[in-house]
Amino acid sequence: MIQIAQRNVLGGALTDCSTDPLTGFFRDGCCRSNEEDEGSHTVCIKATEEFLRFSRARGNDISTPLPQYGFPGLKPGDQWCLCAARWQEALLAGKAPEVVLEATHERALEICRLEDLQRHAAKPR
Repeated sequence: MIQIAQRNVLGGALTDCSTDPLTGFFRDGCCRSNEEDEGSHTVCIKATEEFLRFSRARGNDISTPLPQYGFPGLKPGDQWCLCAARWQEALLAGKAPEVVLEATHERALEICRLEDLQRHAAKPR
């Protein structure tokens, strides 16, 4: 099987999002995507308390630990590969977290506008 290079929203090579906590559709720390990733887990975010509360209120509690699945629960400052539609929903509600553009897969652009992602770009570490 041939591996095709994965690109970020800026057109460059996709960088890792987080290995602690381990994220990504493939749980490899990267927001890689393919046709199996129906949820488009492509936006690398920096979680905020406000966003975590928003997500919980929308029925997607990603802050509560689920040890039976090896999930520690997210806390503010954690980076995570978020579904592009959830990020867009948060944007429209005024609760969008910052985005790590270099680690956000170009497939996110099917749902999110580059200008919106850029306005919420995280400061480099």
